[in-house]
Amino acid sequence: MTPHESEAKDATASSKIWRGGQENLTLIAIALCLALLIRTFIAEPRYIPSESMFPTLHTGDRLVVEKVSYRFHPPTIGDIIVFQPPAELQRRGYPKDQAFIKRVIGQPGEIISVVQGKVYLNGQPLSEDYIAEPPNQPFPPVKVPEGEFFVMGDNRNDSNDSRYWGFLPRKNIIGRATFRFWPLDHFGFI
Repeated sequence: MTPHESEAKDATASSKIWRGGQENLTLIAIALCLALLIRTFIAEPRYIPSESMFPTLHTGDRLVVEKVSYRFHPPTIGDIIVFQPPAELQRRGYPKDQAFIKRVIGQPGEIISVVQGKVYLNGQPLSEDYIAEPPNQPFPPVKVPEGEFFVMGDNRNDSNDSRYWGFLPRKNIIGRATFRFWPLDHFGFI
């Protein structure tokens, strides 16, 4: 092999390595962009930090929160939603980016109350087989304003929810909790 052939072979090998590195960097950039787009617009993982949704969800559970369906329809009664704290909670010191998770109990225009340990929706008691125990404090009837929701934790007596800080604006809703992926013994749809 002549020196010229050796140099050409080295240049070809270097060129292949460079192209391979460029391809890898391109794939990594595409993967990062896709991950960012998916997390921003479609779904994201979340961690449950408290017992406010017990027994449905436990501290340490990890969930997938989907963000697409509420672009087409509003949350419905019984949906478990993740949201940014409304203005009242921010005034109480909660950071704007801290996520909360609760169950939708009332939609705009509906009347919510708690009487003798029962939650009432438009004068009818809710059937709530998912709660830890009945609420131990009464709550006077309130009408949910347009564009807002009334939310409560399933652990009714240990939940910082709409009974204490008011209504949740729809604009604060991040998405709907749909799937638990950790721990594995609770793996599945919520």
